[in-house]
Amino acid sequence: MPAARESLLDAAYSALACRPWSAVRMVDVAAAAGVSRQTLYNEFGSKEGLARALVRREADGYLAGVERALAGSSEPRERLTAAAEWTASAARGNALVRAMLTGCWSERLPSPTLSAVPSSSAVPAQRRADGPLPSPGDFVHIVRDRAVAVLAGPGGARGDGTELARSCELVVRLALSCVAAPPGEGGVAELVRGALPWQLV
Repeated sequence: MPAARESLLDAAYSALACRPWSAVRMVDVAAAAGVSRQTLYNEFGSKEGLARALVRREADGYLAGVERALAGSSEPRERLTAAAEWTASAARGNALVRAMLTGCWSERLPSPTLSAVPSSSAVPAQRRADGPLPSPGDFVHIVRDRAVAVLAGPGGARGDGTELARSCELVVRLALSCVAAPPGEGGVAELVRGALPWQLV
């Protein structure tokens, strides 16, 4: 039931925007999605399962945005700048993404354990959600590695792989610092362009 699952996750996300996770009730999520409470439990198993699936979906959405940003230009510097801007923008606009990237979970948010939990779900998407969730350090490495793979491809950035990996990680960490302390005039793009070595031009 992929459509029902997405509707339930959308309803849970909307509910979270209005009240703390502790006040979000499964019956209300099911009603908002237009399905029975039993369907909700069949899909996620529990409120913790719903929380894990919601966090997993937001993580996947953030990483899909990184992929789009990295594919958006032919210039390596602009690709990295776009990925940094996406990171800062996604974290500003989505409290779950901000919490995942920084590790700062407020009491309003669900905070599922990052380690895998036992799963007996018949739903493949839920078994994936019940697996380990990325930590902030994992996100740094995932985004860095994806950026390196894109930029090192045909017609990619010049320079050796070690320098490229270092530059990509620098950009990710710079973007995360902008999440914690938003930059002034010029924004993320100016900071990233000023920090990258000339070889990536």
